[in-house]
Amino acid sequence: MFTTYRRRRRLSRVRPGDGSPLPDFRLWQILSRSLFSLELPDASGHRHLFEVDVRHAADSTTARSPASLYRDGVQVARANLPATFAVPGGVIEVATSQYGLRRMHHVTEDGAEHVLRPHPRTQEGLRARFGERFPRTSTVLGAVAVVVFLAAGAVALLQGIDTVTHSPVIAQHLGTFTSPIRLSTGGTIAVGLAGALAATERALTFRSRWLIRR
Repeated sequence: MFTTYRRRRRLSRVRPGDGSPLPDFRLWQILSRSLFSLELPDASGHRHLFEVDVRHAADSTTARSPASLYRDGVQVARANLPATFAVPGGVIEVATSQYGLRRMHHVTEDGAEHVLRPHPRTQEGLRARFGERFPRTSTVLGAVAVVVFLAAGAVALLQGIDTVTHSPVIAQHLGTFTSPIRLSTGGTIAVGLAGALAATERALTFRSRWLIRR
């Protein structure tokens, strides 16, 4: 019930597109733009190409919408994120996290869902091609990313508890906890960057939610 309500609310926030053509994807946009596509038939059986253009740096205050839906190269809808676009036979759900896309799924009327096809020049497209060409290496890379992410999270948690419990008010009532892992400022920054890179790698494969979900 909550999912249905949330989907209807997001559908109500979608605005009509301006009819502009889909801009070409440029190499310098690799960190700021994602582009996915999906072919779907309409009621008469004619197939249309639907494309979702996500601008990660855009928000409700910018001229360009964070998410736009194109049909056969023409903008037909736009919305802020998270967004849900109505398409023949279902919807396309789009959502982001601080590390990248969290959802870019086509959800059919019977509840089946799958990820749209990424543009080959985007981060997601390059990662997908790497996985197709080097499946074993890709699996190892994913496993390493999970280990690094969990390790970085554990270190951050220990240091956070250390800092909080050394507050005079907390220490007086609960005592103090000293983290067994002591890092320099440089080490803390390095661990944070490693964790962010690992989370980004998982996000590029849409496995950040449960980390190791296949």
